[in-house]
Amino acid sequence: MNARMPAEVFPPGEFLREELEAREWSQRELADILNRPPRLISELIAGKRGITPETARGLADAFGTSAEYWMNLESLYQLSKVKIANNDVARKSRLYSKFPVREMLRRGWIRASENLDVLEQRFCEFFNIPDMDAQAGLNHRAKKTDAAMDVTPLQLAWLFRVRAMAVQQTISPYSREKLLAAVEKLKALVLAPEETRHVPRILAEAGVRLVLVEAVAGSKLDGACFWLAIDQPVIGMSMRFDRIDNFWFVLRHEIEHVLREDGKDEDEPVIDTDVGDDKDGLAECEVRANKAGADFCVPQDQLENFIARVQPYFSEQKVLSFAQRIQVHPGLVVGQLQRKLGRHDFLRKHQVKVRACVLPSADADGWGSFSE
Repeated sequence: MNARMPAEVFPPGEFLREELEAREWSQRELADILNRPPRLISELIAGKRGITPETARGLADAFGTSAEYWMNLESLYQLSKVKIANNDVARKSRLYSKFPVREMLRRGWIRASENLDVLEQRFCEFFNIPDMDAQAGLNHRAKKTDAAMDVTPLQLAWLFRVRAMAVQQTISPYSREKLLAAVEKLKALVLAPEETRHVPRILAEAGVRLVLVEAVAGSKLDGACFWLAIDQPVIGMSMRFDRIDNFWFVLRHEIEHVLREDGKDEDEPVIDTDVGDDKDGLAECEVRANKAGADFCVPQDQLENFIARVQPYFSEQKVLSFAQRIQVHPGLVVGQLQRKLGRHDFLRKHQVKVRACVLPSADADGWGSFSE
């Protein structure tokens, strides 16, 4: 509940005058009692001087009141003199609470403006909402455009940036059969990190829009899958971990969401954080997507067989020989073994970087070079 402000607020000096009149004291007599200069009392009553904590304590002792009483009178009076020209502070507070304003301005997703009306309008346009009171949603069905999503402001901004870039792409119509064939083409690329440059083209030929947007710090996003329309799937990836095993795992994870049309009927995006963590309580669609990602990197039956044969002696040479035999980059085997063994430092040197290989051929935003 908002505190009520009196229609007219008087300076504390008016109350001080009343106290003096009630006791029939002169200003000089009060000055003698407080051991303060008579001029101080005169200026307090005239409203030319404010009440300090020291003065408030003296008046409280002199009149049998509390020091807080006099300080409150002073505070109310000073606040009443502040003219509120507009509610810019409250509006800015709402804007910053609703969206990650500084990060979006820094990345150029929103053009800065000194005019708050213009700035709010730009945020409304970015999030496709009619006004600041509306809730943003990625839904492609008009009747649900105001539905709130269970995402953080950081994740929401990232999702809308992915969406804005995806709608600009002109690609082939989506076909599930083509995407299944694309998975087989992608499987042939996992031997060398530089082969990741072909991924955006292969997915585009199957009608899947791939967008890479650097993760907003603190969002914990790895990827997302949503539908611009009932036949226009989008895969967004943050590549927050620049490792060959993570790239292929997350990509195949998101492809599985597309193949199974996760989120399409519900008209909601599938948001993936900490992809690959098989923690309790995972949704069935996430369990399936994790399995697809793991099997794509290393067929799990062959991995289990390898583990059974060589444990506990997982030498580097044995891992390299196994990777060569199943025709995958060693980093993919290492990534899966790390998960299985709970040893995230195991042969980490083989988890090579791929971001620099894929970004030049992808629709990407971030990593020091933000898209316009």
